[in-house]
Amino acid sequence: MEATLSAGTARVGQSSTNTAPHPTSLELPGLFEGALRDFFDSRRELVSTIGGGYEKAVSTLEAFVLRGGKRVRPSFAWTGWLGAGGDPNGKDADAVIRACAALELVQACALVHDDIIDASTTRRGFPTVHVEFEDQHRGQEWSGDSAHFGEAVAILLGDLALAWADDMIRESGISPEAAARVSPVWSAMRTEVLGGQFLDISNEARGDETVEAAMRVNRYKTAAYTIERPLHLGAALFGADAELIDAYRTFGTDIGVAFQLRDDLLGVFGDPSVTGKPSGDDLIAGKRTVLFAMALARADAADPAAAQLLRNGIGTQLTDNEVDSLRQAITDLGAVTDVETQIDALVEAAANALDASTATAEAKSRLTDMAIAATKRSH
Repeated sequence: MEATLSAGTARVGQSSTNTAPHPTSLELPGLFEGALRDFFDSRRELVSTIGGGYEKAVSTLEAFVLRGGKRVRPSFAWTGWLGAGGDPNGKDADAVIRACAALELVQACALVHDDIIDASTTRRGFPTVHVEFEDQHRGQEWSGDSAHFGEAVAILLGDLALAWADDMIRESGISPEAAARVSPVWSAMRTEVLGGQFLDISNEARGDETVEAAMRVNRYKTAAYTIERPLHLGAALFGADAELIDAYRTFGTDIGVAFQLRDDLLGVFGDPSVTGKPSGDDLIAGKRTVLFAMALARADAADPAAAQLLRNGIGTQLTDNEVDSLRQAITDLGAVTDVETQIDALVEAAANALDASTATAEAKSRLTDMAIAATKRSH
């Protein structure tokens, strides 16, 4: 509910007394990317000694990480730290930036592996990592199966990203006390995102078409490591109390699920020139999203022909006309309206939890703006 959030921004912003300069939302991505570049630089000597093409493979991972993205996860972690009382001009700020930036390596692992699982061919307008190495294998006329080689290399690079995420936060320079507080949060986040990935492929294999199953995937595959745990991480870095952590986690879960619901809509209706992914990619990939589950539930109740169309189409190599037919059916069934309503309800609940929290006024304002950006986006 954008109007509610905008009003919340004005309300909390008026009471802010924090006038200390700190990175703006436009400056933060550059700081995180700088930290990531420094980390990759720190690994070059080790990687180069291994030889055998490993250095070139790792450079592909580096390019993938630095190529783009909105740096949503580290931005939420940083803002969570600020909201708990962190000083952006204090002695800990640089270390916190590095610790937050490590989340981008977790994200890289998830994306590289997810693209293999979904058989996606593009990411952010570029070939996916496994496709890039498949093409390299084919172009060099190496022995063996090109597709298998591409997937194998991408799996290893995804694993490396996750391992280096652990290295980066360990070497970030945060205090031993902060590291001890962060450790269980970091461990839970990794377990949850992998569990969410498992639920996703398991639901597809078992043919679980329920809204409840799709929402569980959203909760653990996306919401937990996109917003909830990053905010929790930021709070733990500072040493926030349980009350603020609970409020952050409530806000983060609601906005994280709303973020994924928006992604579900973009995966079916998004403009490829904006999203960087093929039109109707989620339908072709066979993703049992909340959007699809809501459409199917409505079709089963009132329109058997539409239900058959949806079941026959999902997860197949659809033509553009077939994608359009499925889009129209999903829209006509009212599923798009259902999802938009759910997004609005989640955003409103999150705004209420944030407003009642003990986070600083400036952080409330920032988080409100970030929630709007996450849930009203077009890519």
